[in-house]
Amino acid sequence: MKYLKPMKLFQELSKSNGLNKRRLLGLDVGDKYVGLALSDANNKIAAPLSVLVRKKTNIDLMATDFQSLISEFSLSGFIFGYPFDRQKNSRDAVQVKLFIDDLTKTGKFENLNYTFWDECFTSKSVEFLLSPLNLHPVQYKTIVDKFAAVGILQGYLDFANRSQGQDAENRIFQNENDSQPR
Repeated sequence: MKYLKPMKLFQELSKSNGLNKRRLLGLDVGDKYVGLALSDANNKIAAPLSVLVRKKTNIDLMATDFQSLISEFSLSGFIFGYPFDRQKNSRDAVQVKLFIDDLTKTGKFENLNYTFWDECFTSKSVEFLLSPLNLHPVQYKTIVDKFAAVGILQGYLDFANRSQGQDAENRIFQNENDSQPR
């Protein structure tokens, strides 16, 4: 797996978006579970996908699951939720980095790019929305993890699409100014 800065990943994705639409997978990495969200084919909207059980002993099984998802949904990159608001050596930050290292060591993701996106308050936001509901604890945790991944991926998609749109506007504006008589 290769790290790319957030906009570079989106630009690479945009270059390859011909007839073969490529999607992104958002990941909310936790102690016991990894919530997954999937972008639509146009990379505008994130939707909940599933939750994988995370154990040190099942990384090869998880890697196989990710390979299936890459093939099934034409994934070109992962967006990992990362706690930017905390210290770099926080437990959550280390956990995300270790998970990426474990996936990389499997050797199954040579051509896959990834980036980080701020996960600040994604789980708390979902918990707040779910608090009035009377859900079974397992169902509650599954929903929180999936929708936290949606929050991470949707935040990234909104930023990347807005930035790409602003770049296009700036180029058009610049071209219009260049053609104006002085």
